[in-house]
Amino acid sequence: MMKNRVMLVGSVGAGKSTLTNALLGKETPAFKTQSLSYDDWIVDTPGEYTENPMFYKNIMATSLEVTHVLYLQDATGDKMIFPPQFSSGIPKLPIGVVTKSDHPDAKVAEGLEKLKQAMTEGPIVISSAVKRTGIGHIQALAGMNTMAEMKAYALSQEDGFIVFHDSLYI
Repeated sequence: MMKNRVMLVGSVGAGKSTLTNALLGKETPAFKTQSLSYDDWIVDTPGEYTENPMFYKNIMATSLEVTHVLYLQDATGDKMIFPPQFSSGIPKLPIGVVTKSDHPDAKVAEGLEKLKQAMTEGPIVISSAVKRTGIGHIQALAGMNTMAEMKAYALSQEDGFIVFHDSLYI
């Protein structure tokens, strides 16, 4: 178990529970998360927390318990559920995750762009929980304690499954 803790946020069906299982090495099928779910170093949130601004207070309160927030964007989905610069309101280390990158209908470039709008800065991992693509990157990033450390890691990787998004306001 690591000392850091991550919270996953994203729309209903974005793959939060499936990603949680992949990160923890569990083979159990994912289920619809109805309330906060704590499992080892991961806090899984219901998609409704992100889709309905009335629940943003739940995300803010839960963020007090974590060191990192994973912002999930479904590569097969067209909707953008995060407001612009959403991560700036949560003072935790952000990690963007494009999920379902292996799906035939995946639009990975669009997913990346949506996360760049939602995040002020930070690493973005292109992932597939099914093929385990990007899982190692997410696990490594979750163990890091500074943005500088995450940036150095992201820039040192050459497999094409991680990029670093720099702030517009440097």
